[in-house]
Order: sequence, then C-alpha cells, then structure tokens
Amino acid sequence: MTGKVNTFAAAPALMKEWQKSMLSLSAASSLEPSLTELVKLRASQINGCANCLNMHAAEARERGETEQRIYVLPGWREAPCYTERERAALEWTEALTRLSEGRGHERAYEALKAHFTEEEQVKLTLTINIINGWNRIVVGFGLWADLDEIKAMSQALAAQEAVA
Repeated sequence: MTGKVNTFAAAPALMKEWQKSMLSLSAASSLEPSLTELVKLRASQINGCANCLNMHAAEARERGETEQRIYVLPGWREAPCYTERERAALEWTEALTRLSEGRGHERAYEALKAHFTEEEQVKLTLTINIINGWNRIVVGFGLWADLDEIKAMSQALAAQEAVA
C-alpha cells in the first residue's frame, strides 16, 4: 500500500475494526451483491476515490456486472439498463454522499422506501456510510493498494474472525 500514511501500520487495531465493519455488513446483508457494488462505485465516483473505483469495479465484474453498466453509471438517470430498485439505491447514495449540498434526501427517501424494506434501508445506508468513510480515508491519505494486496488483507481478516 502506498500513500502518506500506512493506516494499517499506524493504527492496526482501529483499521482492522473499520475493515471488519464492512466485511460484517457484507456477510449479513440481504442486498444483492451487484447493487452493493454499484452503490460503492457511485459514491466513489462522486468522492473521486481512484483506489475504491479500481477495487469496486473489479469486484463488480467478479460478481457478474457488465462493462456497460459500470461505464454508464455516472449517467444512471438516463441509462435504461438499471432497475427501479437500483435507481432508488443510486439516488439514495447520491443524496447521502452529497448531504452537504442540500436537503434533497427527502425525495430520495420516498423512492427508497418504495423498493426496500426497512431492514434493507438500514443495510444500504450503512453501506453508503462505510464506503464514504473509506473514500475519505483513502483520498485523505493518498492511498493506493494493489487489488491482490486488498484481497489478501480481506482474506486474512476473515480468517482471523473465523478462528476467534
């Protein structure tokens, strides 16, 4: 991992807990993996996080996402390849990621609740919060990690959790 600070070396326990929060949410989530990756990609696009874009585009492809849907994601409102459920999730993602720009989240919430159960709304909102947090850590410290390095770290943490 390259960057201004190696966050995992500087604060290993905290960073492992932070990483574990995303892994725990992913494991417990009933949300479709493709939807989750689209949300992570869209938030990372808005936040300009190249590392997260690289990682989540690769993960989306691994989960069967098409190149077309990855490429046209910034224009999701005009692209006919997204479902109404995905559109509601993407609108909610944008509203929460751009919260400081205004209060458009009420309209976004109306679409969200039409397509997601209350439990799914919470899981989606936590996913959005966690990816926004990762974006801020990665962009703030100028981090870049090789995809294989990220996978190895995630697998090591998952293995540690399985033993514990």
